[in-house]
Amino acid sequence: MKKLLIKSALTGYLVCIELLSFGQSIIAGSQTTVLSPDRNLSVQFYQRQDIDKKRTMYYQVTYKGKAVIRESALGLNMDNQLSEKAMALKIDRHKDWCENLEVKQVSTTAHDSSWVPVNGERSLIRDCYNAATIEMVKDDNPIYTFNVEMRAYNEGIAFRYFLPENQKGTYYNIIAENTEFSLPEESTAWFANWAQAPYSKLPLYNWTGESERPLTLELKNGLYVCLAEAQMVDYTRTKFKLSDHKPNTVVTSLFPGGAELISPIGTPWRVIMVAERPGALIENDDIIQNLNESRKIARTDWIKPGKIMRVMNQSTADARANIDFAVQQGLQYILFDWKWYGPAFSFGSDATKVAITDFDLPGIISYGREKGIGVWLYVNQQAALTQSDSLFSVYEKWGVKGVKIGFVQVGSHRWTTWVEDVIHKAAAHHIMINIHDDWRPTGEQRTWPNLMTAEGIRGNEEMPDATHNTILPFTRYLAGPADYTICYFDKRIKTTHAHQLALAAIFYSPLQTLFWYDQPSAFHNEPELAFWKAIPTTWDETKVIQGVPGQYITIARRKGNEWFLGTITNNDPRSLRLSFGFLPRGKKYMASIYSDDQNVRSSTGVKIQKIKIDATTTLTVALTGSGGQAIHLTPVR
Repeated sequence: MKKLLIKSALTGYLVCIELLSFGQSIIAGSQTTVLSPDRNLSVQFYQRQDIDKKRTMYYQVTYKGKAVIRESALGLNMDNQLSEKAMALKIDRHKDWCENLEVKQVSTTAHDSSWVPVNGERSLIRDCYNAATIEMVKDDNPIYTFNVEMRAYNEGIAFRYFLPENQKGTYYNIIAENTEFSLPEESTAWFANWAQAPYSKLPLYNWTGESERPLTLELKNGLYVCLAEAQMVDYTRTKFKLSDHKPNTVVTSLFPGGAELISPIGTPWRVIMVAERPGALIENDDIIQNLNESRKIARTDWIKPGKIMRVMNQSTADARANIDFAVQQGLQYILFDWKWYGPAFSFGSDATKVAITDFDLPGIISYGREKGIGVWLYVNQQAALTQSDSLFSVYEKWGVKGVKIGFVQVGSHRWTTWVEDVIHKAAAHHIMINIHDDWRPTGEQRTWPNLMTAEGIRGNEEMPDATHNTILPFTRYLAGPADYTICYFDKRIKTTHAHQLALAAIFYSPLQTLFWYDQPSAFHNEPELAFWKAIPTTWDETKVIQGVPGQYITIARRKGNEWFLGTITNNDPRSLRLSFGFLPRGKKYMASIYSDDQNVRSSTGVKIQKIKIDATTTLTVALTGSGGQAIHLTPVR
């Protein structure tokens, strides 16, 4: 491998680009470099040309001089012949659509602003980056212009392909996206084959299929990287697969069928988050929302986060009992899950009509309103598909607060835009949304904050083990909030009860499902549930105190002047040191500590301690296998 020093068109600095010995030369004038505001991250763009005059776009990413992404190809492949023939335009017959793009201009910009999310892990989000737009045109067909947009944040690198408005109106049929991520040797990835799959830590070879996004990786040089997708709202879902010709390389893999686009339009952002410790990936996950459009809902006072439980037996009496229990336990909502309106997979079921006996839905909604408890309804895709133009209007009149859309189809361009349209239609009628099953967000909750949460996670519907739970914050939750459906009393739980308590602080979801398989009758005044009663679901500040994917994690979250901490271990017991140095100096707090203790005479085995702590305090946390600890801090006045 050879190296070449070139001068960046953006910064004027000399940067080092690796040259692979395959007879291609870098095209003069095609190079540009973008540095992050703190100058730690660098992304370099350039083109090569082979002996047949075919051009290929490439990029590289470094962090403090360490390789993050080695030379990797960029590009889309398209087949626009149907549109070209219909419009009597020149037929583009290039095997690689991008092979004759010529750089015409590079424009640069810097941006620094802040915005307030309706719901979030932080009360204020900074959006700060340097950017470059590489403007190109086909050298034999000038109606085709093509841009690569690159941004460098302190948190990571993002880029996308942008198709400016075509002067002849040609449509774009994308059949492949040829984006590579060539990693340093001996990198490992947290692989999950589908959105609700278990995770495995694998080297970059011999994968059994494709991996979901986000894809978190650990590099041999000590860095942690997350490959993610942002603003995937009018495109085809992209997973990651291994290159079939280039070692240590992950490539994008479009869902079959591709995407049919009308310009002007951009593809989703490809995001490369980079951090020196894995917890920083969690603290920096706002980059995903920053790559989405600003809020499109003017008035948001109806969007209210909260805790929700499912009514297991759908009858009027059980619904009222669940509402009373919700009041007692500090919940805000109850959910009626599928089949309340008939067979959920049948197009013959009407989601505006109750189909079960002894179920007075208007009376239940009214009773909930009196008690301050809102009602959510489940609607399967069949009913949502056929009734969504009128469904949300009906629910708004009924006083329904939210809808859980279930068993949605995902992946194709058609179903991607359909899901996004459902969110928009719901917002028009003041309805909050929770999407199940295999769908994952890509930051669109910034634009449409009525999107409260989504599944796309292996949660307590499958009852995963503790090791799986220690992986999730570093992987799935980087995409956005997830509906894990936390349980407490169900006998199938594979962790301790203190572990389940702590999940409410560790797993972020503005709509947090608790007591998923539980019923009010299972409650016997367990005192430790005071932690769930007090905990909110959105936050002013979030800090990852410590953690390693697959081993353990401690997260501290602040709401107002109170803190909630969750610590969990994997299937193995361990002892951790928990420092409270993140607290403001000079202030004392009363800590209510909920820990596993087999000597406690209760069915749940949770011990409660109260001690005073401050910023100088360090505690030893002894965790049993699959165990956890939850802490609630309140100021001492």
